[in-house]
Amino acid sequence: MTDEQKQWITATVPFLKEHGVLLTKHFYQNMFEHNPELKNMFNMSNQESGKQQTALAMAVLAYAENIANPAVLMPVVDRIGHKHVSLDIRPEHYQIIGRHLIASIKEVLGAAATVEIVAAWTIAYQQLADVMSGHERGIYEQKVVEKNGWTGWRPFFVGKKILESAEITSFYLYATDGGKVMPHVPGQYISVRLFLPEMNLYQSRQYSVSSTPTQEYYRISVKKEKGEQKATDGKISNYFHNFINEGDKIDLTAPAGNFTLASDLNAPVVLISGGVGLTPLMSMLQNLVDVNYDHDIMWLHGCRNREVHAFKSELDQITREKENVSQHVFYNLPTTSEIQEGILEGFLDINKIASLPQFPGTRYYVCGPSAFIQKQFQDLLAKGIEKKFIHFEEFGPGLLQFN
Repeated sequence: MTDEQKQWITATVPFLKEHGVLLTKHFYQNMFEHNPELKNMFNMSNQESGKQQTALAMAVLAYAENIANPAVLMPVVDRIGHKHVSLDIRPEHYQIIGRHLIASIKEVLGAAATVEIVAAWTIAYQQLADVMSGHERGIYEQKVVEKNGWTGWRPFFVGKKILESAEITSFYLYATDGGKVMPHVPGQYISVRLFLPEMNLYQSRQYSVSSTPTQEYYRISVKKEKGEQKATDGKISNYFHNFINEGDKIDLTAPAGNFTLASDLNAPVVLISGGVGLTPLMSMLQNLVDVNYDHDIMWLHGCRNREVHAFKSELDQITREKENVSQHVFYNLPTTSEIQEGILEGFLDINKIASLPQFPGTRYYVCGPSAFIQKQFQDLLAKGIEKKFIHFEEFGPGLLQFN
């Protein structure tokens, strides 16, 4: 891009700050009208809630604000790239999206969409598409060379269905061809695809692998989501709980995601989870135990009560058997006996943990709802923890940004 074209992109930043969501709503409406087949690739629940439009608006704004040095966005490009690969998004999809995005810019900006602005955004989008598809090509290629790796959708079947708590059920997924699977990196997720008759669409969702890495199967642990009204209930999570049973077939893509244990771990590890956010951390903990990690490992978990506390027995056993593993659990309203057993009351608060590891290089892995992550992130910063040692995974389209 020329310096002049970058200036035209920068000139649209005020508009994007004020009307970015209006633009992305218009974009999705147009794209689905002209390419309804793409509804099979997008999370339509996030479309209904507006989360996806907001996430895209934030991404477009971030790109415009950093158009002079887009390299600073590479961590975001990597996160989004893993998500796209997990959904089997290919270069041709970028061309469809670009066509409708530029058309939406023209229509929403109206007279303000000068020839120069439209030309600049056309080039800027193609530059971004090239960066994204190029990065994703590398991820696809890596999955092909990995042992037992693959790309695209592969059929699996449910080998076991196990209730872990009042809300969370685990599904053990095995390849229908009887073959081995690519071991995931602890913390990664897989995408699952189901056909929903009531929507007449395929819908995909990402679920963290909650087991230790293996070549035999993947275990996902799904929370049955419930909104304030039935229409907002998690479509896929409810379908899993209500209709998916042992023997049923499901399409999967290979493990993806960059919320993973660091390859150079050589210090204490702190795992911090809220509710179903414990699923990727379960995989991390089990893997650390399996390799006899010799530094301290502390798990902090918060949930409403014992009834919804998944994997409690398993975690209790690990902490009994491993001297270097400890845990602190918070329930919203614990019983008197639970308090006597060491359960803490209220929202998870790291400031109540006097023994919280703060040695140089300690890694902190946080997963849970957005508000939960925001609180833990700020509390860790307040304790003097450097940002580079705090890793988090937000379920959903990704609205949190900590710069």
